[in-house]
Amino acid sequence: MESLRTFLTAATSGLIAACATAEPLAVGAALPDISPKNQDGDPVKLAEFGASCHLLVYFYPKADTPGCTKQACSLRDSYAQLADKGVKVLGVSMDGAKAQKAFRDKYKLPFDLLADEDGTVVKAFGVPSKLKFASRQAFLFKDGKLVWRDLSASTAQQAADVLDYLAKSP
Repeated sequence: MESLRTFLTAATSGLIAACATAEPLAVGAALPDISPKNQDGDPVKLAEFGASCHLLVYFYPKADTPGCTKQACSLRDSYAQLADKGVKVLGVSMDGAKAQKAFRDKYKLPFDLLADEDGTVVKAFGVPSKLKFASRQAFLFKDGKLVWRDLSASTAQQAADVLDYLAKSP
């Protein structure tokens, strides 16, 4: 009986540790120095990619689902405005590269989608996830430093929220 109790205690502790998430990146934090793969299987060196620009990294639960499509299309439809302000965009979900590519192609998204199947990007940003679904969050970096974050990111208003922040920032 004692060995069963020891086993269950250890198993429960392991499950709690596995489900725990790190704190989200704090404003002022550096862009994580990781190189996840995009929808084509090509590595994207985040720290280099966002070193001298505004970089929006947004997380969504699942490619080609209604809310995630609204969020992606919000950014697609305002992409010219974002680009005029020097903003690059990267979308992230825990889908594989094939699903990311199909989603990008179907909705003609003008930015890369990162395939975070192993959760490396989710962990680096401190984004909560459950059952291989990342929470909807967004992080805006300027010259490699986090300047704005939205920990309960909008779907249809994602681009408007970013543009509003940029209009108010120095």
